[in-house]
Parts: sequence; C-alpha cells; structure tokens
Amino acid sequence: MSVPAAELTIVGHHDKTPGYATRRTTGSPSWLLMWTQAGAGLVEQAGASFTVGAGDLVVLGSGAAQFYRVAPGAGRWRFWWVHFQPRPSWPGWLRAYALAPGCHLVGGVPGSLHERIDRTFGRALGDARWVPPLVEMAGGERGREAGGEGTAGREPPEGDAGWPGGGGVRPAVAVAGAGRELVMGAVEEVLVLATASARRAGEPPRMDDARDVRVGRVLALIAAEPGAPHSVASLARAVALSPSRLAHLFTSETGRTPMQAVRQARVRHAAGLLEVTDMDVGQVAAASGFVSPFHFSRAFKREYGLPPRDYRARLRRER
Repeated sequence: MSVPAAELTIVGHHDKTPGYATRRTTGSPSWLLMWTQAGAGLVEQAGASFTVGAGDLVVLGSGAAQFYRVAPGAGRWRFWWVHFQPRPSWPGWLRAYALAPGCHLVGGVPGSLHERIDRTFGRALGDARWVPPLVEMAGGERGREAGGEGTAGREPPEGDAGWPGGGGVRPAVAVAGAGRELVMGAVEEVLVLATASARRAGEPPRMDDARDVRVGRVLALIAAEPGAPHSVASLARAVALSPSRLAHLFTSETGRTPMQAVRQARVRHAAGLLEVTDMDVGQVAAASGFVSPFHFSRAFKREYGLPPRDYRARLRRER
C-alpha cells in the first residue's frame, strides 16, 4: 500500500467489505487514527493484534509495520481515518491505552459520544478543503466564493459520490495553513472525548466496581457546572441510584456529603470569578449557584477565611 508523506494531513472514510486489507511492511512516517462506526476490523501493529468494532478508536504511531483489514466473519468495516503528525501533548493522553509501542486502542467509547465524534470527522473533511472568503474589494464590494463565507465544515450532500451515502468519501488532503489547523483541532477534539471517557486498554468494564464509577460521575457533573441547581435527588437520577444510596456511597468514598461537595465547588468557582472578572459580589453569587449574597458570603468565608470583597481586595493588593 502507498505510504502517505509525513507532512500531509489526510482525512477519509471507508466502508469496506470482506477482502479489503492494507499492509505497510515498513510502517508509515505519519500517525494513523481510525474510528470504527460499524462492522469490525482486525488491526496488527508492533506485535499487537486485536479486533475493533463500533465505538473503538485506534491510533497507530509511525515507524512500525501496519496491517489492517475487515475482520474475519464481519460483513463490513465502516470507519473514518486520518493521517497526521501529533501535537506534543497527544502521546501523553494515549499512553494509558497502549497495547504495544506506538499501538493504541481507545476502546468502548460511550455510545452517547458516537454521534458527536461522527460529526467531528464530517466537519474535518470539509475543513480540510476550507478556502477563506475573499477580502473586501475596492468600492465597498465584498467578494464571495461560490460557497459563501468559506467552506469550513460544509458536508457534501447525500447522494454525492464523495459522501458515505453515495458510495464513499473522497479523501481530503490538508497540506498546510488554516485548513490543516482546523483538521488538527478536530482530531484533538476526538482524542479528548475518547480518552476522557473510554476504559483503559485491556481493562474490562468495571461491573464489580460500579460504586466508584458512579461517585466519580457525580463529581464530574458537579465540577462541570457547579452553579447548576444540583440536589441529591438530581445527582442520584444522573447515575441511576436512589438519593439515600448515593448519599451513603458518596460520603463513604469522599468523606463529604454530595451537597458539601456542591458547596465547595461553588465557592471555588466563585473565587475564580472574583479573581478574573469585575462582576460584583451579587453577580458572582448568582453565577455560582448561591441563592443569596448573604449565604454566598458566609460559605466563602468558611472556605477562604475572608469575605468575598476582602478576598478580591487582597488579590488586587498582591498584584
């Protein structure tokens, strides 16, 4: 199989039937990412051999022999793929998912993320071909290309020969410039979503340790939006537990009640707003989920030893 040049960033999509295979005996100078949508593939690199299915993300490093194909017994293998050079932080995100040097399986990405990841790859395909809009011309006229304000994220229509519904996707090459940066941003988004949510390589689902998973999920929900109207009941619903069961598990795991964790997250969120914005104390209280400035001030002083106004004044003196 041909080997893409190291400097190229290429996005494509395959929907292959049995008999399809790609072998690169000397590997590739670029990295390769493959996101399976349907069917199954068999992947081999650096001595590792494994089967992938819907919701599995494979990332293969450069330099090792590659062999991947439709898995035996599978009727198809439908997947997005990207050749790229990784940004410096990406190998660190993938390290926990390594099956062998340069061979990573980010398996079991939750189904709730599949549609978003699919859309991200579709956007990347359009972004690889992105052309900036024309600049304003003399006399006040604004030049526009046929597609309007550029073509970022524009997807080919259904039935087009370059789209899955029309028989496959024409690969798009983003050599340099804005288009390449947009594609790299999409790859980064996929890696963040997948590595933050999937189980580690070779790790089975934690059915016997669901307690930790559910408590961790509640902590993540609180941290993501501390100002939301959280309650023990709403948090319990989010992880399919009764309020009493969640309260017991959460306290035994963290040493705090769920609402103590919510208040602490809200106070810390408020401290950040006091530091970087000019919002008054009442606005900070409301944005952080407190029902009144009085309750906010009391909770803040208990955590930081100072009322909110004094905390902000001290920060400004120290600058």
